[in-house]
Amino acid sequence: MFGLSWGEMMVVGIVALIIIGPKDLPVVFRTMGEFTGKARAMAREFSRAMNDAAKDSGVNEISQGLKAAANPKSFGVDKIKEATGITAATAALTPEQVLAKNKMDEGMAKAAEAREARKAEREAKAAKAEEAAPKTTPDSDT
Repeated sequence: MFGLSWGEMMVVGIVALIIIGPKDLPVVFRTMGEFTGKARAMAREFSRAMNDAAKDSGVNEISQGLKAAANPKSFGVDKIKEATGITAATAALTPEQVLAKNKMDEGMAKAAEAREARKAEREAKAAKAEEAAPKTTPDSDT
């Protein structure tokens, strides 16, 4: 806050203890705390008033527009799309791309079916092994 380190704050505290005295020190700290609280409340109120004034005058929209224009990533991407003429309408797949997409979809579907079949087979083997395992029960005769 003020750029004081712990050592410097300890020196200030010791000097305050010597000058003010142990009886009045809590009163001074309480008064300083109240003053600090009031100053923070006034700062929050001022900041809130400035934000409300900015909202009412439309400064926020201008600020957001400037931030968007100053962002090189979004600005660059928009300009590249504009220069190449790529839009949602022109980004349609060519017939070759559609065929490749369908082929990939079929391959992924087959792989998913095979994965599910292997999973069901493992579960069936585990259930069969569990049934075949000898059940141990405590002897009630001994």
